[in-house]
Amino acid sequence: MRSALVLIPEVIYRRRMAKPSPFFLVLLGFGFFVATYNLVTLVIHSQNNDGEMELSRRSDSMIQRPNELKESEGQRRPFHVALTATDSPYSKWQCRIMYYWYKKMKDSEGSEMGGFTRVLHSGSPDDLMKEIPTFVVDPLPSGVDQGYIVLNRPWAFVQWLGKAKIKEDYILMAEPDHIFVKPLPNLSRGDQPAAFPFFYIKPSKNEKIIRKFYPEEEGPVTNVDPIGNSPVIIKKSQLEQIAPTWMNISLKMKEDPESDKAFGWVLEMYAYAIASALHGVRHILHKNFMIQPPWDLKIANTFIIHYTYGCDYTLKGELTYGKIGEWRFDKRSFLRGPPPRNLSLPPPGVPESVVTLVKMVNEATANIPGWEEGR
Repeated sequence: MRSALVLIPEVIYRRRMAKPSPFFLVLLGFGFFVATYNLVTLVIHSQNNDGEMELSRRSDSMIQRPNELKESEGQRRPFHVALTATDSPYSKWQCRIMYYWYKKMKDSEGSEMGGFTRVLHSGSPDDLMKEIPTFVVDPLPSGVDQGYIVLNRPWAFVQWLGKAKIKEDYILMAEPDHIFVKPLPNLSRGDQPAAFPFFYIKPSKNEKIIRKFYPEEEGPVTNVDPIGNSPVIIKKSQLEQIAPTWMNISLKMKEDPESDKAFGWVLEMYAYAIASALHGVRHILHKNFMIQPPWDLKIANTFIIHYTYGCDYTLKGELTYGKIGEWRFDKRSFLRGPPPRNLSLPPPGVPESVVTLVKMVNEATANIPGWEEGR
């Protein structure tokens, strides 16, 4: 294992970021909206058959490992579910839905889910502390994230891993906008973590920039997996090694104009992939780890729904992405507070993935006490 590339700046231990104003949160939400639509445009124009075939070959070869990597039959390997979050209303309602479905799936047959922690990087407790198991850590100092709030994620994991008592040997890094569709087993094998492959994470096509942080003497750029940090199931001992490197590479990438421009809102994802490669860690790529409506149409054998994209349709069930639909579900419509209970279901013809998403949101909001009290 390698040590971190650079020391975590000492200023992080001494300073705290001031609470953002409501105007800033709205502005930030708009930024998320624009970034997501830009990313989807990239998705639409980047997909091609060669890319899909390459990803398929990579995933299949990674999953079919030698027998020595297979765990003993019947041996349960519980993992701790951890997600980083802010104390904004936008983050809170997503965390509440996510935690509801965690509790529903945790003890079901096939599940290896263990404990749960919301790693809150606001620096102070909030009003969900009694509802959701929460560990409070400090945010980055004011100005360090340069408006890229996701940069707080690796720093939050560094603090949590260093201070918290985590009884499980494995950790699932998740996000507030994840919904568990099925009980999740431990998909990792041996010392290989399990991850979801994002086809828009393309280390080989960005080799010039990657080499700034992953020098040639470390090995081929193909050692950098096409992943982000979430969802990932990984040994706690491995993440303890990787997290400081992930943190420092994220900071260095943000400070580098070329990488900041090239990677934008997926910069922190590339940083995790590079940090893992520097520590000699390769991931098993599981395409069925999660789906992302509206682009993924069926649930099939999926474990997680990631509702990062807006879902816009005509009343005839036709997708109108980039244009507000006659029917829509977009998490960014609820920046200042939770969505109402009993959202209208999609019109006929809308894919199963979107219908399931809305039904699962409705079930959660119908059963979470005090849902519409304006947290």
